[in-house]
Amino acid sequence: MGIIVGKETKAIVQGITGAQGSFHTKLMLEYGTKVVAGVTPGKGGTTVHGVPVYDTVEEALEKHEANASIIFVPAPYAADAAMEALENGIKTIVIITEHIPIKDSISVMAYACQVGATVIGPNTPGIITPGECKLGIMPAHIFKPGKVGMVSRSGTLTYEIAAGLTKKQLGQSTCIGLGGDPIVGLNFIEVLKLFEKDPQTEAVVLIGEIGGNLEELTAEYIVKEKYPKPVVAFIAGRSAPPGKRMGHAGAIIMGRAGTAETKIEAFKKAGVEVAEKPSDVAAMLEKILNDKLAR
Repeated sequence: MGIIVGKETKAIVQGITGAQGSFHTKLMLEYGTKVVAGVTPGKGGTTVHGVPVYDTVEEALEKHEANASIIFVPAPYAADAAMEALENGIKTIVIITEHIPIKDSISVMAYACQVGATVIGPNTPGIITPGECKLGIMPAHIFKPGKVGMVSRSGTLTYEIAAGLTKKQLGQSTCIGLGGDPIVGLNFIEVLKLFEKDPQTEAVVLIGEIGGNLEELTAEYIVKEKYPKPVVAFIAGRSAPPGKRMGHAGAIIMGRAGTAETKIEAFKKAGVEVAEKPSDVAAMLEKILNDKLAR
């Protein structure tokens, strides 16, 4: 079952004719994702990997039924693409593009909130419900269906930890990359709430990183709400120097706030096990799930 995307997802690809849009459309189609149309202004009437291309989202939706969009549009125009999808009633938007101007991202998130839509990203590897649907750029072969939900601020760590889980026969329900830009759609708490309601998900892996206070707020939520499913966390950036941006626009420490130490401390206080290394996550999770079964 998983969350947000699944067998019922029908997607359009905005920016389908660009190099990245075309390349990843092919991989998503090969995975079994239902990509029904593409949108690139000025390229209407063409096809990409057998997918018909339209000039606007409105035209695409006149001919095809879709409930999701994945955006590969360059940063200066990506917010307009997202707004176009939202205005036409698309309820799940995945924005792969990175470095979208902050004021543009704020406008998109505010409008998505008004219309009750879910935005994943910007600067995200996307989302995958293994065996059902992939809307993103992640290497699909490392994921397998199962009962572990994953939510992450880092793309490559998602792949590394998912591969470790798969190796230990711990499949995944859904894996989501929140995105590395300073303003993103979903946060950890919203995703934990969705995993809590999902009967397939029995445990959650949370991959955080330095910068901001998302992880600390999530730790507070886990304690306050007595979160019922086991959570294992990994925090990237333990050795990052303060004031220096590390990889993501959102990964920057200012003073004491946002350091790996404050995040690890918060999770430990909340009773969440925190892995020292990405390779430790699968073993920790295996032990927690086995202990749960033994009770």
